[in-house]
Amino acid sequence: MTETKVQKREKKDVDKVERTRSGKCFIPPTDIIDKQDYITVLADMPGVDKKTLDITLENNVLTIQGCVTEEQPENYDLVHSEYQVGDYYRSFTLNDTIDQENIKASYKNGVLQLDLPKAEKAKSRRIEIQS
Repeated sequence: MTETKVQKREKKDVDKVERTRSGKCFIPPTDIIDKQDYITVLADMPGVDKKTLDITLENNVLTIQGCVTEEQPENYDLVHSEYQVGDYYRSFTLNDTIDQENIKASYKNGVLQLDLPKAEKAKSRRIEIQS
């Protein structure tokens, strides 16, 4: 049997607090569409109420979180379910090609739409050939 040395690490200040909540957490299926002036992100988050949807941008990381409250009619017991209920969490690392000050978000019918405008230097342009 080999012996492994364990090094004690000094205690560090925590920059970020991790949220915990009992229950399942899903990664929302996402479509990313690259257009000339912006990038559109469409995330499917059915069952999320707009009030429980949280979108943050910190240190170039765009994070989306949505909480779902499981609703069950009174005086009924669930016999069979074909889908699972849980919260949603996903994050994206952005680079300097995105104009982070002008990101827009909308939510309708369980679909979150994020419009990420491209910075001027990242927009495609046509280069004319000189003769």
